[in-house]
Amino acid sequence: MSRLRTSIAIKLVLGYGLLGTASIALVSGVFYRGTVGVLERENDSRLIAQSDRVMARATGRPHKVLLAEVRRQLDDGIDSDREIFELVAADGHGEVGNLTSWPALSPEREDDNQQIVTSVVIRAGLPTRARLVMRPLKQGGMLIVGRDLAEQEAVRTVIWHAVLAGAAVSLLLTVGGALLFRSMTERRLGAIRRTAAQIEAGDLSSRIPVAGDDEFALLGSDINRMLDRIERLMDGIRHVSNAIAHDLRTPLGRIRSKLDEALRHEPSVPRLTGAAHDAIEHIDDLIRLFERLLQIAEAESGVRTRLFERLALAQIARDMGEMYEASAEDRGVMLTLELDDSVQVDGDRNLLASAVASLLDNAIKYAGAGAEVRLGVQQYQGRAAIVVADTGPGIPAAELGKVTQRFYRVDASRHLPGNGLGLAIVSATALSHGGELQLEDGAPGLVARILLPLAAA
Repeated sequence: MSRLRTSIAIKLVLGYGLLGTASIALVSGVFYRGTVGVLERENDSRLIAQSDRVMARATGRPHKVLLAEVRRQLDDGIDSDREIFELVAADGHGEVGNLTSWPALSPEREDDNQQIVTSVVIRAGLPTRARLVMRPLKQGGMLIVGRDLAEQEAVRTVIWHAVLAGAAVSLLLTVGGALLFRSMTERRLGAIRRTAAQIEAGDLSSRIPVAGDDEFALLGSDINRMLDRIERLMDGIRHVSNAIAHDLRTPLGRIRSKLDEALRHEPSVPRLTGAAHDAIEHIDDLIRLFERLLQIAEAESGVRTRLFERLALAQIARDMGEMYEASAEDRGVMLTLELDDSVQVDGDRNLLASAVASLLDNAIKYAGAGAEVRLGVQQYQGRAAIVVADTGPGIPAAELGKVTQRFYRVDASRHLPGNGLGLAIVSATALSHGGELQLEDGAPGLVARILLPLAAA
């Protein structure tokens, strides 16, 4: 019972049912007034017209003319089973007509105008409800023209029964629709809850079934995309944990080996000094490793987005090109710049400069002597692009989708210094700016392209 009280589906059903019931009542009332009300107004108009005709034929003539006209109306055989005529004398007794009992004129009337009332009268010896037009006469007394309401009451009953039947059918349809809506809602929500329970149990591959393009389907698609992202992040965390454990084991083993070797031999200042220098060098490597991991985490977290400013990408690229010009020359690599000064983005200068530096460092390191490295800034497919292309050996096509993973290194580069975090940092930086890192075969070499949204005008 408590679950029913708190269920949003039940609340929606009740609300929908009440709204449907109110709508049915309103429509039924309008229909009832539009049918029975029209009949009543038509009946009143006909009675007033009959009363006016009788008075028009007797106005200015002797009283006996009025008596004769009332008799003629009663004896003409038209609607004789329903019509009512009665001429009442000034002393209150009936002179001619088909009533034996009738209501009196209202004492509160302010003039001699006719009154229209609904009352129970005695007609043909039987009580009956009638609609009456009561007109006072100048010489006293009154003329009553009316109609038995038995036929109209029968029509009213038929219409009322029809309205009630229609309302009952509509109410059943409303309740049935509300229950169907509740069933559909609970089924769609149940699928989301079951998926959430499976994920809570540890099955990160579970996804919400998506069918159609309604609001629940859109919600399911959004949640599934979120779950895909979470699963990728969790896989990344597991991969990073394994990679960190693997990468820490080697330098820590070397540090321990150096220190152990220094302690096993006769202690001397040169031996201990050499062991200390080796240990410090390996510890510095570990510090740099953790700094780059923190840099990735900072880029992915988006905490630096509040530091975004309007930037000219060409100036950042120009500064990085000047910084690596000497390094390229030492390695026999030709570094050229092709910069479009009009390309601007909103971003973090330090992060973007670090990303460009990582791409240049990789290109110069792996391209080899005699290669050419080109650094460019341009507009590409409606976005700002920082392009670093080289004519070196490049990356095998099968490896292009993996080199942005943390600690991943192509086999051919494992003998070179590095920890496999450079491209991961570049990718994280691009994503934090609403962009992406694209890698493609330069035939020969590699083309690395950071795509970013252009700054708003």
